Amino acid sequence: MIVPALLTNDVKKLEEMLDVCAGFTDYAQIDIMDGEFVPSLSIGKPELEGLKLPLSCEAHLMVSRPLDWLKALKKIGIKKVIYHFEIQADHKFILSEIKKEGLGLGIAVNPATKISEFKFLLEYVDTILFLAVNPGFYGSPFIPEILEKVKFFKDEFPGIQSGIDGGVKLDNLLAVKACGVDYICVGSAILKEKSPKEAFEKFQRVFNG
Repeated sequence: MIVPALLTNDVKKLEEMLDVCAGFTDYAQIDIMDGEFVPSLSIGKPELEGLKLPLSCEAHLMVSRPLDWLKALKKIGIKKVIYHFEIQADHKFILSEIKKEGLGLGIAVNPATKISEFKFLLEYVDTILFLAVNPGFYGSPFIPEILEKVKFFKDEFPGIQSGIDGGVKLDNLLAVKACGVDYICVGSAILKEKSPKEAFEKFQRVFNG
């Protein structure tokens, strides 16, 4: 599955992106950054709480305190919350609080993070999102070494959904697919094109071909 990834610090722009995506898919990812865990900043909680989602969405939280965002995410109808393993926190507590809200549970991991580091949490989560870029910047270059890590993960833990996020373009799409990943998040290669719908459909054709 190809999932558009939406990243902006302008709530009006985000609303426009969501409406565009609703014209060609029923699922998208909203990227949220706090300027602390990563240097970049996206929309804040007050702007987020005012959103009306025209399609189902998951949230990728590149933030230091994910539970601070939980109320706003629940309010707008987010289906799944994916936060970063690299924050300093009690992960089991965070996951239990997200679960109480009836939301899907996901952990994102940076390129340098080893599977052995987060293995103890696999029984508590639905999804592992592997970043193929260093987080926080739209259009960052793809790190191909991630593919071997994802392939190993899929071989070892086939029952857990996995995604790859960051730097995926048409020219590396088939290599990403070949590692066995369940879904692929694509940002600038879809949303920054003249026709996001045509770009998305081209990704789908290459992926399914």
